[in-house]
Amino acid sequence: MRQNNGNNVSWLLALLVCHFCCLAAGAASEDLADDASLSAAVCPVVYQLDQSPSSRGYHYSFFGNAFFINEQGYLLTVAHVLETFRDGGQPYILVSRPNSPPRLLQAAIIAVDAEHDVAILRATPNPFEGKHKVTFLPLAPGPATRGQAVIALSLHPPKLQNAHTFQAPQEDRSSGEVLSYESTQLEKSAPSADVFLLSHPVTRGQSGAPVLALDSRSVVGLVEGRWLRPSAVSIAKSSSLSPSTPGAAVPVRYAIALLQRQSISWHTPQSRPSVSPAQ
Repeated sequence: MRQNNGNNVSWLLALLVCHFCCLAAGAASEDLADDASLSAAVCPVVYQLDQSPSSRGYHYSFFGNAFFINEQGYLLTVAHVLETFRDGGQPYILVSRPNSPPRLLQAAIIAVDAEHDVAILRATPNPFEGKHKVTFLPLAPGPATRGQAVIALSLHPPKLQNAHTFQAPQEDRSSGEVLSYESTQLEKSAPSADVFLLSHPVTRGQSGAPVLALDSRSVVGLVEGRWLRPSAVSIAKSSSLSPSTPGAAVPVRYAIALLQRQSISWHTPQSRPSVSPAQ
Protein backbone atom coordinates (compact mmCIF):
# COMPACT_ATOMS: atom_id res chain seq x y z
CA MET A 1 0.00 0.00 0.00
CA ARG A 2 2.83 2.42 0.84
CA GLN A 3 4.43 1.79 -2.52
CA ASN A 4 1.15 2.44 -4.30
CA ASN A 5 0.57 5.61 -2.28
CA GLY A 6 4.08 6.74 -3.11
CA ASN A 7 3.44 6.18 -6.81
CA ASN A 8 0.17 8.06 -6.59
CA VAL A 9 1.85 10.97 -4.83
CA SER A 10 4.65 11.02 -7.41
CA TRP A 11 2.14 10.93 -10.24
CA LEU A 12 0.15 13.77 -8.65
CA LEU A 13 3.28 15.90 -8.19
CA ALA A 14 4.31 15.27 -11.79
CA LEU A 15 0.85 16.28 -12.97
CA LEU A 16 0.94 19.48 -10.93
CA VAL A 17 4.40 20.36 -12.24
CA CYS A 18 3.30 19.73 -15.80
CA HIS A 19 0.17 21.83 -15.26
CA PHE A 20 2.22 24.66 -13.77
CA CYS A 21 4.68 24.58 -16.69
CA CYS A 22 1.85 24.69 -19.20
CA LEU A 23 0.29 27.66 -17.40
CA ALA A 24 3.67 29.42 -17.29
CA ALA A 25 4.26 28.80 -21.01
CA GLY A 26 0.77 30.06 -21.82
CA ALA A 27 1.32 33.17 -19.73
CA ALA A 28 4.66 33.82 -21.41
CA SER A 29 3.01 33.45 -24.82
CA GLU A 30 0.27 35.89 -23.89
CA ASP A 31 2.79 38.35 -22.41
CA LEU A 32 4.90 38.35 -25.55
CA ALA A 33 1.90 38.53 -27.86
CA ASP A 34 0.44 41.47 -25.90
CA ASP A 35 3.65 43.38 -25.19
CA ALA A 36 3.04 46.63 -27.07
CA SER A 37 6.54 47.93 -26.35
CA LEU A 38 8.10 45.38 -28.70
CA SER A 39 6.58 47.00 -31.78
CA ALA A 40 8.51 50.21 -31.01
CA ALA A 41 11.71 48.36 -31.95
CA VAL A 42 10.42 47.57 -35.44
CA CYS A 43 10.43 50.09 -38.32
CA PRO A 44 9.14 49.91 -41.89
CA VAL A 45 11.90 50.41 -44.49
CA VAL A 46 10.61 52.86 -47.08
CA TYR A 47 11.51 55.18 -49.95
CA GLN A 48 10.34 58.78 -49.72
CA LEU A 49 8.43 59.81 -52.86
CA ASP A 50 7.63 63.46 -52.03
CA GLN A 51 10.00 66.36 -51.47
CA SER A 52 7.45 68.10 -49.24
CA PRO A 53 4.56 66.72 -47.16
CA SER A 54 0.89 66.94 -48.02
CA SER A 55 -2.04 66.95 -45.61
CA ARG A 56 -1.41 63.20 -45.12
CA GLY A 57 2.33 63.57 -44.67
CA TYR A 58 4.99 62.24 -47.01
CA HIS A 59 4.05 59.73 -49.68
CA TYR A 60 6.33 56.66 -49.62
CA SER A 61 6.94 53.18 -51.05
CA PHE A 62 7.16 50.31 -48.57
CA PHE A 63 9.82 47.59 -48.90
CA GLY A 64 10.06 45.63 -45.66
CA ASN A 65 11.06 45.83 -42.01
CA ALA A 66 14.09 46.52 -39.82
CA PHE A 67 14.55 46.54 -36.04
CA PHE A 68 16.78 48.33 -33.53
CA ILE A 69 19.47 46.33 -31.73
CA ASN A 70 21.01 49.05 -29.52
CA GLU A 71 20.51 52.58 -28.27
CA GLN A 72 23.01 53.99 -30.78
CA GLY A 73 20.37 53.74 -33.50
CA TYR A 74 21.66 50.65 -35.31
CA LEU A 75 19.18 48.33 -36.98
CA LEU A 76 19.19 44.92 -38.65
CA THR A 77 17.28 43.85 -41.76
CA VAL A 78 17.67 41.38 -44.60
CA ALA A 79 19.85 42.53 -47.47
CA HIS A 80 17.29 41.90 -50.21
CA VAL A 81 15.03 44.61 -48.73
CA LEU A 82 17.72 47.10 -49.79
CA GLU A 83 18.12 45.87 -53.38
CA THR A 84 16.09 48.80 -54.71
CA PHE A 85 18.60 51.23 -53.17
CA ARG A 86 21.70 49.75 -54.83
CA ASP A 87 21.68 52.45 -57.52
CA GLY A 88 21.99 55.28 -55.02
CA GLY A 89 18.47 55.66 -53.62
CA GLN A 90 18.20 56.75 -49.99
CA PRO A 91 16.38 54.34 -47.66
CA TYR A 92 14.32 55.72 -44.80
CA ILE A 93 12.71 54.17 -41.77
CA LEU A 94 9.36 55.19 -40.28
CA VAL A 95 9.71 55.77 -36.52
CA SER A 96 6.89 56.12 -34.00
CA ARG A 97 6.53 59.19 -31.77
CA PRO A 98 4.43 59.68 -28.62
CA ASN A 99 1.21 61.60 -29.35
CA SER A 100 2.42 62.49 -32.86
CA PRO A 101 2.37 60.94 -36.35
CA PRO A 102 5.31 58.69 -37.31
CA ARG A 103 8.43 60.39 -38.65
CA LEU A 104 10.74 59.54 -41.53
CA LEU A 105 14.43 59.19 -40.65
CA GLN A 106 17.29 58.52 -43.03
CA ALA A 107 18.81 55.06 -42.68
CA ALA A 108 22.47 54.84 -43.67
CA ILE A 109 23.56 51.45 -45.01
CA ILE A 110 26.50 50.48 -42.78
CA ALA A 111 27.27 46.95 -43.97
CA VAL A 112 25.74 44.23 -46.15
CA ASP A 113 26.36 40.48 -46.22
CA ALA A 114 24.51 39.41 -49.36
CA GLU A 115 25.75 35.82 -49.03
CA HIS A 116 23.74 35.40 -45.82
CA ASP A 117 21.14 38.09 -46.67
CA VAL A 118 21.70 40.36 -43.67
CA ALA A 119 22.41 44.10 -43.47
CA ILE A 120 23.08 46.79 -40.88
CA LEU A 121 21.46 50.23 -40.96
CA ARG A 122 21.87 53.29 -38.76
CA ALA A 123 19.16 55.89 -38.24
CA THR A 124 20.07 59.57 -38.61
CA PRO A 125 19.45 61.39 -36.34
CA ASN A 126 19.53 58.80 -33.55
CA PRO A 127 15.87 58.44 -32.46
CA PHE A 128 16.92 57.33 -28.96
CA GLU A 129 18.17 60.87 -28.35
CA GLY A 130 14.96 62.61 -29.41
CA LYS A 131 11.21 62.58 -28.98
CA HIS A 132 10.58 59.13 -30.39
CA LYS A 133 8.90 55.99 -29.10
CA VAL A 134 11.66 53.45 -29.69
CA THR A 135 13.08 50.32 -28.09
CA PHE A 136 15.78 47.81 -28.99
CA LEU A 137 15.61 44.02 -29.07
CA PRO A 138 18.22 41.65 -27.60
CA LEU A 139 19.83 39.03 -29.84
CA ALA A 140 19.84 35.38 -28.81
CA PRO A 141 23.32 33.93 -28.21
CA GLY A 142 22.21 30.45 -29.28
CA PRO A 143 20.39 29.05 -32.33
CA ALA A 144 16.68 28.40 -32.62
CA THR A 145 15.81 24.74 -32.12
CA ARG A 146 13.27 22.52 -33.82
CA GLY A 147 9.90 22.79 -32.10
CA GLN A 148 10.80 26.07 -30.38
CA ALA A 149 7.91 28.50 -30.00
CA VAL A 150 8.52 31.79 -31.82
CA ILE A 151 6.69 34.92 -32.89
CA ALA A 152 7.38 37.18 -35.88
CA LEU A 153 6.67 40.88 -35.43
CA SER A 154 6.25 43.23 -38.42
CA LEU A 155 4.67 46.51 -39.50
CA HIS A 156 3.10 47.60 -42.78
CA PRO A 157 1.18 50.65 -44.05
CA PRO A 158 -2.63 50.43 -44.03
CA LYS A 159 -2.61 50.92 -47.82
CA LEU A 160 0.42 49.37 -49.51
CA GLN A 161 -0.16 51.19 -52.80
CA ASN A 162 -0.94 54.60 -51.30
CA ALA A 163 1.09 54.94 -48.11
CA HIS A 164 1.56 58.23 -46.22
CA THR A 165 3.51 59.00 -43.08
CA PHE A 166 0.58 60.44 -41.09
CA GLN A 167 -1.06 57.01 -41.18
CA ALA A 168 0.14 54.79 -38.33
CA PRO A 169 1.47 51.43 -39.61
CA GLN A 170 -0.49 48.30 -38.84
CA GLU A 171 1.12 45.53 -36.82
CA ASP A 172 1.25 41.81 -37.56
CA ARG A 173 2.26 39.19 -34.97
CA SER A 174 2.54 35.64 -36.27
CA SER A 175 2.95 32.89 -33.67
CA GLY A 176 4.27 29.44 -34.53
CA GLU A 177 7.21 27.12 -34.09
CA VAL A 178 10.50 26.23 -35.75
CA LEU A 179 10.00 23.30 -38.15
CA SER A 180 13.50 22.48 -39.39
CA TYR A 181 16.75 23.83 -40.78
CA GLU A 182 17.38 23.85 -44.53
CA SER A 183 20.32 24.81 -46.74
CA THR A 184 19.90 27.14 -49.70
CA GLN A 185 21.55 29.88 -51.74
CA LEU A 186 20.50 33.30 -50.50
CA GLU A 187 22.55 35.04 -53.21
CA LYS A 188 23.31 33.87 -56.75
CA SER A 189 26.69 32.15 -57.12
CA ALA A 190 27.15 32.20 -53.33
CA PRO A 191 27.79 29.15 -51.11
CA SER A 192 24.77 27.60 -49.44
CA ALA A 193 23.58 29.12 -46.18
CA ASP A 194 21.20 27.95 -43.47
CA VAL A 195 17.63 29.08 -42.97
CA PHE A 196 15.06 27.73 -40.55
CA LEU A 197 11.45 27.13 -41.49
CA LEU A 198 8.48 28.56 -39.60
CA SER A 199 5.10 26.95 -39.11
CA HIS A 200 3.31 30.18 -40.05
CA PRO A 201 3.21 31.72 -43.53
CA VAL A 202 5.03 34.92 -44.43
CA THR A 203 2.99 37.76 -45.91
CA ARG A 204 4.10 40.58 -48.16
CA GLY A 205 6.30 43.13 -46.42
CA GLN A 206 7.43 40.91 -43.52
CA SER A 207 10.97 40.51 -44.87
CA GLY A 208 13.53 41.77 -42.36
CA ALA A 209 11.17 41.48 -39.40
CA PRO A 210 12.51 39.94 -36.17
CA VAL A 211 11.64 36.38 -35.16
CA LEU A 212 11.55 36.24 -31.35
CA ALA A 213 11.93 33.16 -29.16
CA LEU A 214 8.99 32.86 -26.80
CA ASP A 215 11.08 31.75 -23.82
CA SER A 216 13.95 34.25 -23.95
CA ARG A 217 12.13 37.12 -25.72
CA SER A 218 15.23 37.55 -27.87
CA VAL A 219 15.74 37.59 -31.64
CA VAL A 220 16.65 34.19 -33.09
CA GLY A 221 16.23 35.12 -36.75
CA LEU A 222 15.09 37.56 -39.43
CA VAL A 223 12.17 36.83 -41.74
CA GLU A 224 13.52 35.88 -45.15
CA GLY A 225 10.35 35.08 -47.11
CA ARG A 226 8.21 32.17 -48.23
CA TRP A 227 9.77 28.73 -48.63
CA LEU A 228 8.58 27.24 -51.92
CA ARG A 229 10.67 24.08 -52.28
CA PRO A 230 8.61 20.87 -52.58
CA SER A 231 10.69 19.10 -49.92
CA ALA A 232 9.76 21.72 -47.39
CA VAL A 233 6.07 21.43 -48.22
CA SER A 234 6.09 17.79 -47.18
CA ILE A 235 7.75 18.77 -43.91
CA ALA A 236 5.17 21.45 -43.31
CA LYS A 237 2.28 19.10 -44.00
CA SER A 238 3.59 16.71 -41.37
CA SER A 239 2.89 19.30 -38.66
CA SER A 240 -0.65 20.18 -37.70
CA LEU A 241 0.54 23.74 -37.01
CA SER A 242 1.95 24.27 -40.48
CA PRO A 243 0.46 25.89 -43.57
CA SER A 244 1.07 24.47 -47.03
CA THR A 245 3.80 27.08 -47.61
CA PRO A 246 5.92 27.77 -44.51
CA GLY A 247 7.96 30.87 -43.88
CA ALA A 248 11.76 30.96 -43.80
CA ALA A 249 14.06 32.93 -41.51
CA VAL A 250 17.77 33.76 -41.55
CA PRO A 251 19.49 32.65 -38.31
CA VAL A 252 20.57 35.60 -36.19
CA ARG A 253 24.15 34.24 -35.99
CA TYR A 254 24.82 35.61 -39.48
CA ALA A 255 23.78 39.09 -38.34
CA ILE A 256 25.88 38.79 -35.18
CA ALA A 257 28.93 37.86 -37.27
CA LEU A 258 28.40 40.98 -39.41
CA LEU A 259 28.03 43.14 -36.30
CA GLN A 260 31.28 41.72 -34.94
CA ARG A 261 33.13 42.53 -38.15
CA GLN A 262 31.89 46.12 -37.87
CA SER A 263 32.67 46.35 -34.11
CA ILE A 264 29.04 47.23 -33.36
CA SER A 265 27.60 46.27 -29.99
CA TRP A 266 24.28 44.57 -29.34
CA HIS A 267 22.33 43.37 -26.32
CA THR A 268 21.76 39.86 -25.00
CA PRO A 269 18.54 38.61 -23.35
CA GLN A 270 19.86 39.77 -19.96
CA SER A 271 19.57 43.35 -21.24
CA ARG A 272 15.82 43.77 -21.57
CA PRO A 273 14.47 46.26 -24.15
CA SER A 274 14.23 49.78 -22.77
CA VAL A 275 11.87 52.51 -23.89
CA SER A 276 13.38 55.88 -24.69
CA PRO A 277 11.59 58.43 -22.47
CA ALA A 278 9.47 61.07 -24.14
CA GLN A 279 11.09 64.47 -23.90
